[in-house]
Amino acid sequence: MFKPLLKTISALLIMLVCISSAYAVQLKPGHPVEYVVKEGDTLWDLSQKYLSDAWLWPEIWQINEQIENPHLIYPGDVIGLVYTGSEVKVSVKKRSAAAKGVVKLTPSARISSLASAIPPIPMTAISSFMTSSRIVKSKQLKDAPYVVAGDDSRILAGGGGKVYARGFGKEDPEVGYGIFRKGQVFVDPDTSEILGLEAREVGAGSVSSWDGDVATLKLSNAREEVMIGDRLLTSEDRQVVANFMPSAPPEDVYGRMIAVLGGVTQIGQYQVVVLNQGSRDGVEEGNVLAVYKTGETIIDRMTRAKVRLPSERAGLLMLFRVFDKVSYGLILKALRPLSVGDEVRSPEAAF
Repeated sequence: MFKPLLKTISALLIMLVCISSAYAVQLKPGHPVEYVVKEGDTLWDLSQKYLSDAWLWPEIWQINEQIENPHLIYPGDVIGLVYTGSEVKVSVKKRSAAAKGVVKLTPSARISSLASAIPPIPMTAISSFMTSSRIVKSKQLKDAPYVVAGDDSRILAGGGGKVYARGFGKEDPEVGYGIFRKGQVFVDPDTSEILGLEAREVGAGSVSSWDGDVATLKLSNAREEVMIGDRLLTSEDRQVVANFMPSAPPEDVYGRMIAVLGGVTQIGQYQVVVLNQGSRDGVEEGNVLAVYKTGETIIDRMTRAKVRLPSERAGLLMLFRVFDKVSYGLILKALRPLSVGDEVRSPEAAF
């Protein structure tokens, strides 16, 4: 009589322990039961409110298919815990009025103000890097059409003017173009492999007319002075928001920060860095990586041998644009000043 009862109690206890352990692993102590999303919040902010390991957000986020635009989160939305059997999830519990309209961004020409869906990470930190630079092969830039002159033989710095370009192929359509200038050549510090060339956008325009092989481009904007020899690449149409979430990368990721963008030398929070890891290495937009300060090399005074000290974890970054061999990442957390050459790995534990 008692044996079946004991077995049932034991099974229940085991189940409760398992459920309790799962909750403890997933949910951050002191997490809110419900939270009203505010202007200025990011998906990373929300992830950190509920999880110690914020990159595991997709594992507890539950999409509510009964509401409009279920993949997006808006200011005014109420998010909170929902229970499905033995699992606890976070989902939108009440939709705000702001969710009724979605703004699609067209970063090839401009970035519209976003008053609707919250971004994954601060858009002010990454918006220019979504549109103002690309990683290309040297030949791709070398063979691209190029600027031969400006309006009245002048080179213009502002939108609304025009420039002349040639070097188009027979099949090049009359479409919008970004005007690019050669930037850094990225080389793998460990293998010396050339990973790609930074093509830095200085302006944008569209073809308004043709005269033989010379095209007239009306400039829609110019970030810098457009110069003779600048190259034209077809504009990209990228939807900046809601195309990635904080996520865990492949377990075997190991790379380095090989450059810092934006004309700065110090690497801290919300700086954009280039990594020698790309889609060929299995990383994706939204992957979160831990940054490790490279251990200092010292001389062992006892043996006179060179010894490299262990690397120490010093920050977190999220990939927001992934190319074939390199990626752009945004530093989300820095416990100390970071440097080009520091290591990046799969995060194993929270700070």
